[in-house]
Amino acid sequence: MRKRVLVTEPIPNTVKNYLQEHVELTTWDSIEQMPREELLNTIGSFHGLITAKDRIDDELLVQAGQLEVVSNISVGYDNFDVDALKRSEIIATHTPYVLDETVADLIFGLILSSARRITELDQYVKQGKWDKAVDDPLFGHNVHHKKLGIIGMGRIGEKVARRAKLGFEMEVTYYNRSRKDKVEKELEVIYQDLDLLLRESDFILLMTPLTKETLHLINADAFEKMKDSSFFINASRGKVVDETALIKALEEKKIAGAGLDVFEQEPVDPNNPLLKMDNVVTLPHIGSATTETREEMKFFAAKNMLQGLNGEQPEAVIKELQ
Repeated sequence: MRKRVLVTEPIPNTVKNYLQEHVELTTWDSIEQMPREELLNTIGSFHGLITAKDRIDDELLVQAGQLEVVSNISVGYDNFDVDALKRSEIIATHTPYVLDETVADLIFGLILSSARRITELDQYVKQGKWDKAVDDPLFGHNVHHKKLGIIGMGRIGEKVARRAKLGFEMEVTYYNRSRKDKVEKELEVIYQDLDLLLRESDFILLMTPLTKETLHLINADAFEKMKDSSFFINASRGKVVDETALIKALEEKKIAGAGLDVFEQEPVDPNNPLLKMDNVVTLPHIGSATTETREEMKFFAAKNMLQGLNGEQPEAVIKELQ
């Protein structure tokens, strides 16, 4: 008998066809998230679950008597209760690698947009305010030859560092839990402790995963250390930043601006003060959101699923669960 797989995200026909060759497939095709109650009521009959938003915790796992593999269509997995999954011995996978270049592109878009005030001045033109030559009050800041500090030198951080060094001749430093000698040699980047990186960088890029240790890693004390001409960029997870402290730092001009793809609460509250600040670029968590990359991520998630159900080691098992 074929094993049964539930997919709670819309997937392209290429991925559906690939899965249907091997398993009995049930899909949730709406862009609206599958209701939690419906998921809890149906999960018991499935051997595999492919998801991107659903919370995988004890409440779900106790209902999932046949579940063998859960595959996340994301690099991050903060929707997974890792401790609960460890107790269940269910295989859990994610989709690293395939989105690295795409996210790095977006990060540089945030850097450029923030420094050169691109989104702000786009609105300036569209609102009919451009009635004379642009003067000093609307000038932005250079990106080339400035200092970029990366907090969290993973694969995406390396891609950003390469763009910064080769494309913009920036000085790049980084802070990480462990030093990366190979990256330092290949890209000529410099390791700094976090305190010094915060104090010296013109652009500070946050790329750490969300864990118990990194929750509110960037807080009021961190913003106090930053230069008042610096720009803060976050493309990791919103809760790694104390958003109240970020808002205060911007209001009090302790930093020059910010570029954000993530927030503490998502979707973001329409009344969030960050949405009313001209010196903040705000995006709806679209780091990997290109047609090509999302399709590749969904195919990767499907491949992980089939490998796990076939008794093979999936290509991208979450390391914490190995």
